[in-house]
Amino acid sequence: MVLFILMASIAFVGVVAGGVTTVLASTTYPSKDVDIVNTEEAYEELETALNDQINRMETTHPGYDEYIYQVDEIGHSPYELISYLTVKYEDIKDELPRLFARQYTLTVTEEIQKRTRKNDNGEDEEYDWYVLYIRLTNRGIRAIAAEDFTLEKLQLFDTYTKLHGNREGIFDESIIPQPATEYEIPPEALSDERFARMITEAEKYLGYPYVWGGSNPSTSFDCSGFVSWVINNSGNGWDVGRSTAEALRSDVAYVPPEDAMPGDLIFFQGTYNTSGASHVGIYVGDGMMIHCGNPIQYASINTPYWQAHFYQFGRLP
Repeated sequence: MVLFILMASIAFVGVVAGGVTTVLASTTYPSKDVDIVNTEEAYEELETALNDQINRMETTHPGYDEYIYQVDEIGHSPYELISYLTVKYEDIKDELPRLFARQYTLTVTEEIQKRTRKNDNGEDEEYDWYVLYIRLTNRGIRAIAAEDFTLEKLQLFDTYTKLHGNREGIFDESIIPQPATEYEIPPEALSDERFARMITEAEKYLGYPYVWGGSNPSTSFDCSGFVSWVINNSGNGWDVGRSTAEALRSDVAYVPPEDAMPGDLIFFQGTYNTSGASHVGIYVGDGMMIHCGNPIQYASINTPYWQAHFYQFGRLP
């Protein structure tokens, strides 16, 4: 049973003005810097509210025996946001919440499982086990643009985004999500042969979907299934079996964040309701990791979401 689908609204400040009268004639955002920044801040308010809603799920939905989270990373490229609004421009006060609702879908479903346990007399008895599934999907703004725009306008969107509307530096580049398949590993990192073998194996599965419990290419992967597979099949002589994120954390040596190197594992906690590490990825240097989000992709570890849930780095022997 679907309990609800997320909807949100905000009081918007600032207007992105302009349009596409000269479609491809300009690559510069026509809006003022203050309006661009206000627009980005308004969208971030929506994402913050969404993150808070997920973090309060066990308070707002009490009484379940288990909470299972499958949550995409919350985040967007501000340049994609401004490019989309610049090309589409209608009424920004209406457009921002509509765009947000199309990018993010939060669904909550409940399941009542029949389980068996021993009673005080040592006899089997059946009981109800209540599970709440929390799923967040993040489609990304580029996918929405591809649905909305003609080929000519989509080319304009891509041009604006690629050139950052000739407003380089207006946003903090370190927190902008990288496209799933478009991150290039620094050449110096690949000089480490063990890491090079790991990343060669890991990149085979870019774009594979997240599947709860998945542990191999035929089923696809979840986060720990993906990392376990890469470790075991990278040709470095490692074998960790099919480990959970917390089991992997217990198998590696702690590494201070300032000493983290490409090939180290990076652990997060609190991404769903479990003790210890709840998510794991492979650090590739330069503030980036490869991990099984949805899909398997590269991601910045410097986004507010991952920083809030960061646990530790760990190094394989």
